Amino acid sequence: MTQRENILRAIRFERPDYIPMTFSMSGACWHYYEPEALFELLKSHPLLFPGYIRPVTYEIPSNYELAERRLYRDEFGVLWEDAIKGIRGVVKEHPLADLDKLADYKMPVPPVIDLEQMKINVAAAKAEGRFTAAGLEHGHTFLRLVDLCGYEEVLFALHDDDENMKKLIAMLEEYNYYFIDNYVRAEYDMISYPEDLGMQVGPMISPELLRQYIKPSYQRLMKPARDAGLIVHMHSDGDIRDLVDDLIDGGVQVLNLQDLVNGIDWIKKNLSPKFCVDLDIDRQNITVFGTPKQIDDLIREEVTQLSSPKGGLMMIHGCYPGPSIKNIKALMDAMEKYMHYWD
Repeated sequence: MTQRENILRAIRFERPDYIPMTFSMSGACWHYYEPEALFELLKSHPLLFPGYIRPVTYEIPSNYELAERRLYRDEFGVLWEDAIKGIRGVVKEHPLADLDKLADYKMPVPPVIDLEQMKINVAAAKAEGRFTAAGLEHGHTFLRLVDLCGYEEVLFALHDDDENMKKLIAMLEEYNYYFIDNYVRAEYDMISYPEDLGMQVGPMISPELLRQYIKPSYQRLMKPARDAGLIVHMHSDGDIRDLVDDLIDGGVQVLNLQDLVNGIDWIKKNLSPKFCVDLDIDRQNITVFGTPKQIDDLIREEVTQLSSPKGGLMMIHGCYPGPSIKNIKALMDAMEKYMHYWD
């Protein structure tokens, strides 16, 4: 069974050979850890990194420094300040903090997409047995509103049914639709709509406001993918338990949500095994402060509680500076160990 077939079977509950596991090493890690240690981890875990070949030459990046800060504006005119290399920083200036400025605001022009070349690349990947996915930029709608206007301004404007806010949502939707239209035409297996909607406790937006303003935009952006038979995937960090029903009703077929913030028991009761979960493995507690045994226990519990031989579970971990090399290795070991739990 190819990697593509296995993932499709996991999503469709058609008995995959193994639980799809993804380990993503963030760019910040290469500034924080010794690259040689990371090379060894990648090389020694062939199930997570099949076909990995250590580069012959590699320019070791300079170590990150908290004192080193960089200011820059993104294509939307938002002013950012970075403090750690490889990790996006914080917004220092919202260009639409005053929504009355919307009349003079110009949306960025989307980059030109070579659709024919994209089709060739997607077809070639599928022929080689590789799963194909594309997606909008993280924070494409609600978080983009927050970047442009500021969190409180967004919530007040939505609550007041502000006409400028509704126009801005429509402008962002038009911008995002350009990418979705091309991805659908290229016939990717899956299209992702990543957008953090949760805080440590509770959502950043009420279900009522999401339902009235954000969900309809999601639905219009997801409809082309659903109509074409493509898989609709969504990522959201934070506690999104109050929003899950609306996200699924809005068109999401695979949900990537955090494990401990939302609770393994809650996920089991409300999502698994009737809905495909792409479980986001802890980055705040056990993997950072726990022991290798506690990390192994966590992955075993999640696989035991949320998986089925029929499928319906994928797991992913995004690694950022914080855990020891020993703990990173323990997590990689556990992911490889339990991906074949049902064998």
